Amino acid sequence: MLRLENIKKTFNIGTINEKPALTGVSLHLNPGDFVTVIGGNGAGKSTMLNAVAGVWPIDSGSIIIDGVDVTGLSEHKRAAYLGRVFQDPMNGTAATMEIQENLAIAARRGKSRRLRWGVTKDEKEKYHELLKELELGLEDRMSTKVGLLSGGQRQALTLLMATIQKPKLLLLDEHTAALDPKTASKVLSLSDKIIAEHGLTAMMVTHNMRDAIAHGNRLIMMNEGKIMLDISGEDKKKLTVDALLHQFEIASGGETFDNDSALLSKGH
Repeated sequence: MLRLENIKKTFNIGTINEKPALTGVSLHLNPGDFVTVIGGNGAGKSTMLNAVAGVWPIDSGSIIIDGVDVTGLSEHKRAAYLGRVFQDPMNGTAATMEIQENLAIAARRGKSRRLRWGVTKDEKEKYHELLKELELGLEDRMSTKVGLLSGGQRQALTLLMATIQKPKLLLLDEHTAALDPKTASKVLSLSDKIIAEHGLTAMMVTHNMRDAIAHGNRLIMMNEGKIMLDISGEDKKKLTVDALLHQFEIASGGETFDNDSALLSKGH
């Protein structure tokens, strides 16, 4: 479903601030894979996600989604293949529009637009059922402006919007990092449920090692712009935070994993 072939990206080439961000990343995701991506600050996690989304062009290599080479496609043309949820709950929704209007926009993404605008009765019934599954009471507030929702409610709505058209690939970019632990746990559970029910292929970047271990069927650890570890199946199920740190040390030739927020999450 996703093939990254030796992708490279360096920022500020030729300047004093030149920084290699991806140094030849190759990664193949099968349909239905749910991959969690962990790594320290500057490891290349978000750069890889942004490269897949087409936020910026890569220097070399290729990106193939469901057999289609999208390497040269712009971000908005790539959007037809992707669903994305960002770290900031304010991204991904239109604050001044109603819940049902936001869902209608997401449902019509990539389709031809007509002059007639409005949410039909059938659509309202469909959105009511979808929102009901979130168990947040939003199905009774469909005409509420999204700007009045809490961060967790907004993130849950964004998740619904990102998956309403069953994308080829769902990208979750630290989508619970700005939420309190209880709300983050709820949004993660919703993510698991939606991914499983729709059989989606997904990639989730996180700083939290426990979350990376607990979710998905495959875990990737990045360091200095490359993939250091790729663990799946039974091996992933047996993982502990200490075992993961040990594996990283072996793979990196004795280097210790140095990231405060990830290490802090060991105890939670």
